[in-house]
Amino acid sequence: MKDKLDKLMNRAFRKPLYRIAVIVFGLPTFIVAFLGFMINRKKEEAEYGRYRDAAQRDAEGDGTLQRIRDSAKYYLANKYRYFGKQENSAEFQKELDRQIKADTEEEISARVKAAYLKDGKSGQKTFVQYLCGCLENKAWLALSVITSFPMYILLLIFSNAYSRYIFERLIMMIFVAFGVVFVVFTILHFASSSPALNVLGEAATQQQIDDFNHVYGLDKPYIMQLFHNFKNLATFNMGNSYSGNEDVMAAIMRKFPVTLEMSVYAFLIAVVISIPIGILTAVKPNTAYDYIFMFIALVGLSLPAFWFGMVMILNFSINTHLLPASYVADNKLSLLMPAIVLGTHLAASLARNTRSALLEVLGQDYIVTAKAKGLSNVRVIVKHALGNAMIPIVTVAGLQFGGMLGGSAIIEKVFNVKGIGSYVVDKQFLPDIPAILAGVVYVSIIISLMNLAVDLIYVYLDPRIKSRLKSQ
Repeated sequence: MKDKLDKLMNRAFRKPLYRIAVIVFGLPTFIVAFLGFMINRKKEEAEYGRYRDAAQRDAEGDGTLQRIRDSAKYYLANKYRYFGKQENSAEFQKELDRQIKADTEEEISARVKAAYLKDGKSGQKTFVQYLCGCLENKAWLALSVITSFPMYILLLIFSNAYSRYIFERLIMMIFVAFGVVFVVFTILHFASSSPALNVLGEAATQQQIDDFNHVYGLDKPYIMQLFHNFKNLATFNMGNSYSGNEDVMAAIMRKFPVTLEMSVYAFLIAVVISIPIGILTAVKPNTAYDYIFMFIALVGLSLPAFWFGMVMILNFSINTHLLPASYVADNKLSLLMPAIVLGTHLAASLARNTRSALLEVLGQDYIVTAKAKGLSNVRVIVKHALGNAMIPIVTVAGLQFGGMLGGSAIIEKVFNVKGIGSYVVDKQFLPDIPAILAGVVYVSIIISLMNLAVDLIYVYLDPRIKSRLKSQ
């Protein structure tokens, strides 16, 4: 355990941010260990001095130091003669002294190390070695775990490559959220629009506007308002909206299931349609199938979502009465048209990316070799080609799905879906700063989580990425 903990501590201390975090989280343990280390260091220095004096006497007695001096002088003199320099100059003597000192120090250190090994001692310990030695004591370890529990959680996370990677990305996500709040709040704060006037109406008196600004802290300086928003983010309480005075985080959480359900339906529709089409067009390039399906995909990419949505409403709701024209919470079919419209663009994009990625892989030498060995086309595509072509496909699918979860405002507005996107758009016109900040923080977190999920899928798909991750 000592060797494992020593190795883990040394690895963590080689990374500056982890070193700071380990020290901060384990401050009680480090303070006690440092005091003990300083006391022990004085004893070790005295012992080291005795070993060093003994090694120097032995080296002087057996003529080793004299041989070092003679050898250094001989080689340096040859060097100076070769370059045509004076051997009796001050520069020669200075360089000779420096060389003798370095060679002597190397010899003495080697003898001291050998003497320590002969006596069964490890020599002077570093602070990390001393700390790990203390942790071998069960009572000391138990006390350390009680007083510095977060440090051991951090070391446990650091010990595994996957948990360390996820932890680092989650920490990065926190900084992204604060950065988003800073940028969005700054833009809204210096915008010309007045939330008080927009909420209260044109007939509001100056006293009413001042009271509104005072209640919501809008009369405070920019820095104080920014700090207040940072504090709200840190406490997971983004405040109440200006319109309706509702808790914005509660409002976001109420609207999230609707957006999630619509996004999942759209994603499933897109994947079921696009992946087979992409494979078919890649296997049969420059054929009628390829031209027809890629033309349809291009049309799907080009269609404006709002126009396509209105055409769907006209044909399937107004003319045929097959589907509800707008979202109804108790009717799952009311999400079918929004999901189809939302999934069309993703399906077209995924189909084109699947085709191009698979075509590139099918041209590789190992695919040609597999075909030459007599493997069937289905086996070659499914087992050898598709897996290696999945990384760009997963990238597009993951980012697009993250965008869907972030809220598709246009689709939600067309079909009257009370989701995240339409909520943020409605609040933007006031502007309702707490609601907007909560919305953009939600979007940034969702997109960051989807990027993390995509990166973890990369690790599963490509063993080379897994190897690089473990070697870090």
